Amino acid sequence: MDKKLSLWSYIIVGSMLFGLFFGAGNLIFPVHMGQEAGAHVSIATLGFLITAIGLPFLGVVAIGVSESSGLFDLASRVHPIYGYVMTLLLYLTIGPFFALPRTGTVSYEIGLTPFIPSQYARLGLALFTIIFFLAALFFSLRPNEILTWVGKVLNPIFLIFLAILIVTSIVHPMGTAANAKIVDAYTNTPFFKGFLEGYNTMDALASLAFGIIVVRTLRDLGVTSSRGIAVGTIKSGIVTILLMGLIYGCLAYVGATSVGKFPVSENGGIALAQVANYYFSSWGSILLALIVTVACLKTAIGLITACSETFYKLFPRSLNYNSYVILFTIIACLVANVGLTQIILLSIPVLMFLYPLAIALILLGLLSQLFKNRQCVYVLTTLFTLFVSIADCINALPSAVKSIPFIQHILKFYGNYIPFFNLGMGWVVPMITGLILGLIVSLFTRKKTIFA
Repeated sequence: MDKKLSLWSYIIVGSMLFGLFFGAGNLIFPVHMGQEAGAHVSIATLGFLITAIGLPFLGVVAIGVSESSGLFDLASRVHPIYGYVMTLLLYLTIGPFFALPRTGTVSYEIGLTPFIPSQYARLGLALFTIIFFLAALFFSLRPNEILTWVGKVLNPIFLIFLAILIVTSIVHPMGTAANAKIVDAYTNTPFFKGFLEGYNTMDALASLAFGIIVVRTLRDLGVTSSRGIAVGTIKSGIVTILLMGLIYGCLAYVGATSVGKFPVSENGGIALAQVANYYFSSWGSILLALIVTVACLKTAIGLITACSETFYKLFPRSLNYNSYVILFTIIACLVANVGLTQIILLSIPVLMFLYPLAIALILLGLLSQLFKNRQCVYVLTTLFTLFVSIADCINALPSAVKSIPFIQHILKFYGNYIPFFNLGMGWVVPMITGLILGLIVSLFTRKKTIFA
């Protein structure tokens, strides 16, 4: 019998989920998008919201609805080997190789760079990331307290500080979005460009990792039935997407109006620092340092915890949970010293490969009860999606690689025959085609492949 949770309980769980999601990329990418989109900021933001909050919400719900025990269980319904490969790639991407190091570099570049002479920038980054990841390590070694620390302490502090900056920017705007110069990519297809920008938050990938944390938290609160878990994830997720949608829209607007005073920045971290300094002078830098550090710290805790728990479950004989926590923290600290801009550039091809596959898993998880978890549906949908996600990855590689004649021929083929490929959305038609074919095949097969 499920325990009936109060509205406040769902708000706390939703706050925890928001706190896990909303970190480094969530602050910098909507601001940078707003700067580049200019007068098209509204349409671009709409596309951004689909991938930045819509897909993460569906990802969390998919874990609850599909009655899976996490990403590995869901991905293994395609094939056990695929389950291992997809889980490892996704967790290493949102963990020690890209998203997790980014929490440290964003905190440093936005919060402390204005106070440190350029000749000591590398040393400052090294010292800061050591302190930052030691703090994340402290909390991550206590995973049972994550609801309290993230949902009840760190997240409310973050929201108060961020609200001060956003309200001030809206009440006293620096300019108008209509007068902002629009970057070429946003001139003709602002919606699709915004959609792809949402990839950079990595939240759809993280949702497949954080979903199990929500499920576990609900169970700890007394919700144990499959239906109760599904309903609980939806209610908690609604709290999360409302908060994230409001903040994303505000940050994009701040970015669009900021070009009335500043040129388009190299990244959103620089833009945020300029905005804070404009309104509050040196106090603005201190305010922003607090906002960013708290935001990134709570996300770092969630990422370290999720990655360590998953690797411990997959490889229990290798290391224990605490050892994985320490290992991933050390790797993330080292990678963070590469620098923010470089981390962003290196992550784009990987995201273009993983995102379509993650979207396919989310879709299959949501529809799993419809086709009774028949494996043919999982396999065909994934294969058709993989066919394009590989090309999307290649298309996002540096120009030096894409200039190779063989690579040019491959990209030309996809551009000519795959709808929306040149927009970065070539996976849409193949994914739907694979899903439909899988459903048709499943109708002619009596045997049901059920995964518990």
